[in-house]
Amino acid sequence: MYKSGATTRLRFLLLLSAAFWASVLYFRMSAVRTAAPASRYIHDPCSGRYVYMHDLPPRFNADMLAACAATEPVWRGMCAQVSNAGLGEPLLPVELDAAAEDDAEGGGAVTVPMGWYATQQFALDAIFHGRMRRYGCLTNDSSAASAVFVPFYAGFDLARHQWGYDIAARDNASLDLARWLVGRPEWRRAGGRDHFLVAGRTAWDFVRDAINSSDWGNNLLLLDAAKNMSVLVVESTPPGLLGAGGNDVAVPYPTYFHPRTDAHVLDWQRRIRSADRPWLMSFVGAPRPDDPGSIRSEIIAQCGASPSACRQLGCANGEKQCHAPGDIMRLFRSSTFCLQPRGDSYTRRSAFDAMVAGCVPVFFNPESAYLQYRWHLPTDHHRYSVFIPEDGVRSGNVSIEETLRRIPLAKVREMQEEVVTLMPRLVYADPRYTLETIKDAFDVAVEGVLLKVAETTRR
Repeated sequence: MYKSGATTRLRFLLLLSAAFWASVLYFRMSAVRTAAPASRYIHDPCSGRYVYMHDLPPRFNADMLAACAATEPVWRGMCAQVSNAGLGEPLLPVELDAAAEDDAEGGGAVTVPMGWYATQQFALDAIFHGRMRRYGCLTNDSSAASAVFVPFYAGFDLARHQWGYDIAARDNASLDLARWLVGRPEWRRAGGRDHFLVAGRTAWDFVRDAINSSDWGNNLLLLDAAKNMSVLVVESTPPGLLGAGGNDVAVPYPTYFHPRTDAHVLDWQRRIRSADRPWLMSFVGAPRPDDPGSIRSEIIAQCGASPSACRQLGCANGEKQCHAPGDIMRLFRSSTFCLQPRGDSYTRRSAFDAMVAGCVPVFFNPESAYLQYRWHLPTDHHRYSVFIPEDGVRSGNVSIEETLRRIPLAKVREMQEEVVTLMPRLVYADPRYTLETIKDAFDVAVEGVLLKVAETTRR
């Protein structure tokens, strides 16, 4: 009898325990089912896009701007050119309308209410830094960042020390930066492979030791620390050339247009899409008589021989038209094709000014655009440009005008529309404002860096 009662009580306790744990499991599963739909829709728009920005000592950036007057002997007007967050002095409508007697639309070329500045072509260091300050996914937690930005004004440093200084003075800031970076915990996390900086000049300016016949530039890109980072420049070198790390990536030169709002971009696209273009082709630039590889003399001669089809702005013999933003943009906006031969290096800022004006660029060397700017320009270069091999022009066997006239009108229209569509990706918005839905050159560059860093860290 006692044994039977004990068994009954044991069974009862087991059933009670099972019921208890079953209820616990039921409520836990109910909570999971209730929470799952909500958590499924929690989305961090900055996931994978967070950037940490080093707070560098001011000697690496702000002090360079504060000491702009000291550069006057070698960089005339630098203080004015780096004003307004690096954009330079604003272009007023009266300035943009000047010398427009032969333009039926007067100053309509660039008379948007705001957003136009006399921007120096090598001012990207400050412009990019300003845009990064307003980057929507900036974080103070370096451990959460996918990339680390180094706001070192490498281009400004080179401009300060290129003339009248010895090699040690030219390399000093770069070496100082490298020592500062490698001592930081953020660097040790990935050996600097998640770091990037903007050196707003050509890569050729930062590989001095690899150019035996020249004393130009400094050796920033040849430092071990720099070889681990991604370095954005306005013109890159082919991977591995000159002993550099192959980690320099080309981004567009800054142009004169720096929109503040999406409406500014859309309004300018409307203007250049409907622009009257009486000139078949145009050229802005000076000859290079001391450069045996240059075809500028041939281009200038061909343009001069076709006065009804081609117009040019000269830079030689004291002519300053090619440095006047209003004159340049009016000409490009009134031209169907803009001729872009090599300059002091393979590419030139003029190519981006032309596309901002809706003019189809004509390149003569693939290094000028097709082998770089891979984040900002289409891989299929026929979509937005014309290519004429420079050898044919140099030999006199190729007529540029005849080549361009043979392009079907429908194809020309397609290229023009592609250029208009590309335009927002080629301009840097005013660093003091934020575009809402349109991606500018800064946005495209940061996306490219994040993808590059992700691929590097996976490898």
